[in-house]
Amino acid sequence: MIIGIDVGGTHIDGAVISNGNIIKTSKKITDRNNLFETIWTTLKILLEDIDKSKVSRINLSTTVSTNAIVEKRVSKVGMIVQSGPGMNYDFSRVGDQLEFISGYTDHRGIVVKEIVEDEIKTIRDNFIKNNMESIGIVSKFSTRNPSHEKQISEMLIDDFDTVAMGHSSSGRLNFPRRVNTTYLSAAVNNTFREFAENFEKSLKREGVDVPVYVLKADGGTMDLDTAKNNPIETILSGPAASFMGLSALFSEIDDGVLLDIGGTTTDIFFLADGVQLFEPLGINIDNHKTLIRAIYSVSIGLGGDSYVRMEDNKLKIGPQRMGPPIAFGGEYLTPTDAMVALGKLDGKNKEKAVLAVGELAKGLDLSIKEAANKTLDIMTGLIKEKVDNLLIKINAHPVYTVKELLENKRIEPQFVNVIGGPAKILAPLLEKKFAVKVKYPEEYKTANAVGAALAKPTLEINMHADTERGILSAPEAGIYETINRNYNLEMAENRALEIVRDSAIKLGANKADIEAEIVESNSFNMVKGFSGVFKNIRVRAQITPGLIHDWRSQ
Repeated sequence: MIIGIDVGGTHIDGAVISNGNIIKTSKKITDRNNLFETIWTTLKILLEDIDKSKVSRINLSTTVSTNAIVEKRVSKVGMIVQSGPGMNYDFSRVGDQLEFISGYTDHRGIVVKEIVEDEIKTIRDNFIKNNMESIGIVSKFSTRNPSHEKQISEMLIDDFDTVAMGHSSSGRLNFPRRVNTTYLSAAVNNTFREFAENFEKSLKREGVDVPVYVLKADGGTMDLDTAKNNPIETILSGPAASFMGLSALFSEIDDGVLLDIGGTTTDIFFLADGVQLFEPLGINIDNHKTLIRAIYSVSIGLGGDSYVRMEDNKLKIGPQRMGPPIAFGGEYLTPTDAMVALGKLDGKNKEKAVLAVGELAKGLDLSIKEAANKTLDIMTGLIKEKVDNLLIKINAHPVYTVKELLENKRIEPQFVNVIGGPAKILAPLLEKKFAVKVKYPEEYKTANAVGAALAKPTLEINMHADTERGILSAPEAGIYETINRNYNLEMAENRALEIVRDSAIKLGANKADIEAEIVESNSFNMVKGFSGVFKNIRVRAQITPGLIHDWRSQ
């Protein structure tokens, strides 16, 4: 058995999957003031009347890290940046105290100038004085040689809650993005660690001792301990669960639009020939460009609980969520109340919802039914408008999927698949707007939890081999080893595949689920006078994101 739990801003969804069958689901209101009690209650419901000894793993998706960043509820972070000579970058928005230090390592990983320890000690004392909680350390070419980052970390580790290092955040060579990624990892570490530890307490309380995995933004999973050390990987975990749920419950081979309409937001995804679009460089979040690879998704502030009101004599919906719908004890009108007023949904306070829609109807000079229908018409129209605008941007540039770059591809949707609480009600309206077939699965209400449960571990490594220096590095896997001058591209590709496979197994992947592939591979000759020709080799390999192998037939 596998348990999937998706902790969203409005609802917490759960699903239990056994032998390829969804045997139990749960959907509860998320209590933002007591998140851990909400999670524990959901876990208790899912575990009731099942043999706990048969649970093999729990997969979890959570908005904890994303919300902490967006809502500015993060640790105070002191940043140490070793940029060396070359272009100056603006890192003024990175951290609460930013310090540049001397010393540097060149692009091949050769230490040109050592750090000054007294300089680091002075910075450490100032960080303590200014109440910094977490520290981020980034040296420009630490992916080639992390010795300076490690040396500085050892000098600071005993004085701060967290010390995040750039080479551990990503093996890619984009220095500004690595600085941002390292900062965010340090900033959310305490928040995510507290969340993870409370989740572990909930499991202990229920007498469950199984591996726990967390969804990453690329739709794959990482084990909870790894997530604690690099929590930035868990941002956009929620949209990833949405996409995996859509992938599990539908099978497509054409261009399409995927929607998850929740209480607070609508998440939008696209398929190119049935394959998900990917962010080619990394996620942008709160104006921070990162190196965190991710499924291409866009969230808009529009959901079943969005605030409906008259503004400048026009009917407006969202992007704010002012609380639950009136039909469920709230104070502000929402699209959910319009659904209740139309008799399409049951509500605890139906009469109040109808009265509230009636007040809206007076302002529009419409009947209650007409006002409710107009609300849903505007809501679905806003979704269509956003999709159209996104398609214009996507089709203006090369299309990146998880598999490849499609330079001349235009996305022309042939279908729309939708999940989320309002999916069944809104599907016919969306079909009129999009003029293509709109489908929703039987499990549309808890598809996110199903997606979380069925996601498999993923991994990417960026490997660099320098035959002159005799060094091979794969920072994401923590591998730095010696090679001889005869090392070539084929050997490097084989080693990269070996590393990602071994790392995936350590993360809990089954061998049947491991699809290792080379994403990028280059070898450059370096001529050094009379000493010969050496090679600079770069290989990027990944375990492709996807669903647990053949889950429906298990």
